[in-house]
Amino acid sequence: MNDMTLTFTAPPREAIRVEEDGPVLHVRLNPAGGADVLDVATLDALVTLIDGLHERPDIRVLLLSSMGEDFCLGADRDEYQEALAADPSGGALRRIADKAQRLCHALETTHAVTVARLHGRVVGAGLALAAYCDLRAGADTCRFRMPEVGLGLPPAWGGAMGRLVSEAGVARIRELMLTCEPFDASTAHRLGLLHKVAPLDQLDRTVAEWTRPLVRRSPEALVLTKRMLAGFARADRTADVALLDSHLLTAQLHQARSSGPAAS
Repeated sequence: MNDMTLTFTAPPREAIRVEEDGPVLHVRLNPAGGADVLDVATLDALVTLIDGLHERPDIRVLLLSSMGEDFCLGADRDEYQEALAADPSGGALRRIADKAQRLCHALETTHAVTVARLHGRVVGAGLALAAYCDLRAGADTCRFRMPEVGLGLPPAWGGAMGRLVSEAGVARIRELMLTCEPFDASTAHRLGLLHKVAPLDQLDRTVAEWTRPLVRRSPEALVLTKRMLAGFARADRTADVALLDSHLLTAQLHQARSSGPAAS
């Protein structure tokens, strides 16, 4: 089998659904039991798939969406608590947090142009995941929130604070992270967290307006431009402490577990 004929397969639970349409790879989150959260199975599936793109230079665009009622309601906090209960040292929880960071790094550095198609609620880790995509389009009914501080947690999923600040500016991200206030699609558009907003029934057409010309561009020019942009964005994060995020999250959950739940 040569590199160009490799196919992608989802894990047994089908944490994600994958469909190829020529050079466009459609990747749909497939929440388990209706819970629109990023559990370990989903993290593993996405990391494996994006790492596999190294062997698929023919894939030019990765389109990320969700089959759930919402795009994503954040990380699976039940899994966090289960990991702490099973391994009080915090090692298992740190491994989950490190998976999130590997996923975000993979999204930022893959050769494919990544496009997020957002609908419903986009919360916490869901917003972080979307922020690491190159282009983001959302339905005009989308609602966003960064609830971590209200839950007694640092905003540490995937090392996303630096990316969000780079994309939207420190002043507004500071306000939204500290206050945990929800915001709508038009606000997300003004901040640069969404590049395009459309009615839900026109969202696929809006995304196609990006993907159709992207697949006609020079692959070399796209890859070089994407990597140059990523380099400049990372240069703004030279003091990024994201490598500590898994330790920060574990330490805070240890404290929260011993002192009781925090208000949201």
